[in-house]
Amino acid sequence: MGMSSELYAQVALRCDLKARNLKRGDVATVVDRVPHPTGGEDGYVLEVFNALGESISVVTVPASDIEALREDEVFAVRPLASVS
Repeated sequence: MGMSSELYAQVALRCDLKARNLKRGDVATVVDRVPHPTGGEDGYVLEVFNALGESISVVTVPASDIEALREDEVFAVRPLASVS
């Protein structure tokens, strides 16, 4: 099972989300938790922001697709290329 996260916590993606042009390690903010209706893995609604703080995407992922940020990590920037 995946991690449990508090609302409005910043988390990192553990995998690429190609349909949204998001990559492993991209940082997102938890905006809601979605309990699984039959007791399976919960999901999280995440909002992703660009480097200027503008919202660029809202996605729903299973808990296993996110991880907590750690003190030994640093932020980086990358261009957000459009999806073809």
